[in-house]
Amino acid sequence: MAFASCLHSPCLPNALLPVLRSCSALSTSASHLHQFRSPSWFFSSSYQFKLPLMQVQVQAKRRFSFKGEEIASPADLSFEVPLKIVEYPNPILRAKNKLIGTFDDNLKNLADEMFDVMYKTDGIGLSAPQVGINVQLMVFNPVGERGKGEEIVLVNPRVNKYSKNLVLFNEGCLSFPQIYADVERPESVKIDAQDITGARFMINLSGLPARVFQHEFDHLQGTLFFDRMTEEVLDSIRANLQDLERKYEDRTGFPSPERIETRKRRKVAAGFGNS
Repeated sequence: MAFASCLHSPCLPNALLPVLRSCSALSTSASHLHQFRSPSWFFSSSYQFKLPLMQVQVQAKRRFSFKGEEIASPADLSFEVPLKIVEYPNPILRAKNKLIGTFDDNLKNLADEMFDVMYKTDGIGLSAPQVGINVQLMVFNPVGERGKGEEIVLVNPRVNKYSKNLVLFNEGCLSFPQIYADVERPESVKIDAQDITGARFMINLSGLPARVFQHEFDHLQGTLFFDRMTEEVLDSIRANLQDLERKYEDRTGFPSPERIETRKRRKVAAGFGNS
């Protein structure tokens, strides 16, 4: 967390209150994990925050349309602590993540657990499939330190717009231990989501929060960060990915469900595809 002091969280509008979680209210009863490392390596001068960090519009009278989409059952949202990180090439990372339709204490506890693991692993964001739960849920705090910054829970997020300006940045992921490489992403995004109570809102993200959100949103779509790398960048981590594939086979006794050597480049849009 050496560079945590470089990050400043400005005062946010009252409209954010349904979205943000009070640090003092967080439960610390278990453990979890995530991908992006803390700002000690993730922050660069090109990502200094500019006011306003986020703009939020709450839409309490409107509801998401779940028509034609599968809703998570109570069994889909069940979990045991401590949660364990899911590493590549576990097929859980590619599985479909269901929409959340029930907003109860169990969901709040899950978010608490995800924050807890995120902080314990020096993370600044975490998606549910990374801990083995295939639902549309992510949490993040750009400061990456308990009691500082703002804790954000996004349920069933959707991307409305994204910037045409693309930025190259070095990313890491807890599902890919000790692997870091450059990924190009839009500089800003406008998203539509629900908070932990089910209230719908829109939020504009730019800089580091936008980068973290996009990485996590990819996880919710079954997209991994190396899917967005150029072949040249991918070549620089190919051996590391093969090591993870062998580790999976040794641990499970089953063939790796995917292999980087025989991989056909996944068709991912420059932004987010069908959001």
